[in-house]
Amino acid sequence: MDWPLNFISEEDLVKCMVVTIEKYGYDEVFTRERRKYFHKEIFRYVDNCKVSGEEKKANWDMVYWDKKGVVLPDGDVVHTVCVEIKNSYDTMTPSSIRKTYIRMQDQLLKDEDSACFLVEIAARKQQNIEWGIALNEKTLISHKRIRRVSLDCFYAITTGEEYAFRVMCMVLPGVIEKVVKGGGEIHIPHDTVLQQLEEIVASPGRKMDDMSMAIAIYMLGFDSYLGFEKLMENDGNEAGKECLDRIGSYEKRMG
Repeated sequence: MDWPLNFISEEDLVKCMVVTIEKYGYDEVFTRERRKYFHKEIFRYVDNCKVSGEEKKANWDMVYWDKKGVVLPDGDVVHTVCVEIKNSYDTMTPSSIRKTYIRMQDQLLKDEDSACFLVEIAARKQQNIEWGIALNEKTLISHKRIRRVSLDCFYAITTGEEYAFRVMCMVLPGVIEKVVKGGGEIHIPHDTVLQQLEEIVASPGRKMDDMSMAIAIYMLGFDSYLGFEKLMENDGNEAGKECLDRIGSYEKRMG
C-alpha cells in the first residue's frame, strides 16, 4: 500500500511518535495537555514551519511562512502566521486568554503582513473564525487577523492537503504498532491506553480493528472535522453514533 501523506514520510511520523513517547511517556501522549507536543513534533517536518523548542522565552509554539500567501476566509492575504496551540479554548483561563490575545495584537502592530492563530486541538467543531474577547462588561474587541482555528483546518492550510489530518489519523494505528513492536528502540512501561481502548471500543468477543482504534484515539471530538463526518457515515449511522458515545466515555476517563 502506498503511503498516503505527501507532507511527511512514514519514517518521519514514526520518529515523531518515538520522540514524543520518550519525552512524555506513552500514556501521557494521548492526554489532553500532552497532545500538542505530538503535533508540534509533526510540524517540524512541514515545509516552512518553524517550531519552538523547550526554551521558555519562545514567542510562539510555531511560525508558518508562505511565499504565495495564506488566504484568510474574508479574502485577506498574509505571508506569516504566528501560532499558539491549545487543547481547546474552553480549557484556557481568563488571564491566559487576555495575555494571549494582547500578545497577538502586539504582533499585528509590528507586522501588518501577519496573522495570529489560536489553534485548538479539540475544538468543538471545524472552524477558522475571527476571535474576539471581552476586556470588560462593556468592551468587546476582535480582529479579522486574530483567529481561532481547528486543528484539521490548520493542517489543511500548512500542508496543502485538505484531509491531511484525517488521513494521518487513519495511518497512525499502524505507526503506533510499529513503535510498540520496535524492540529495544524505546521503553514503554505500560501501554494502558491500548488496554483502555480495547475495553471501551471493542465489541464483545471481537478484537478491536484498526479503524475503531484510529477513531478512538484521534476522533476525540473530531467528528465535525474535515473528512471525519463522511468516514463515520461509511461506517453506518447507528455504529457511528455508538462509537462516538464510547469515545466520549473514553475522553472523560482520560481527562
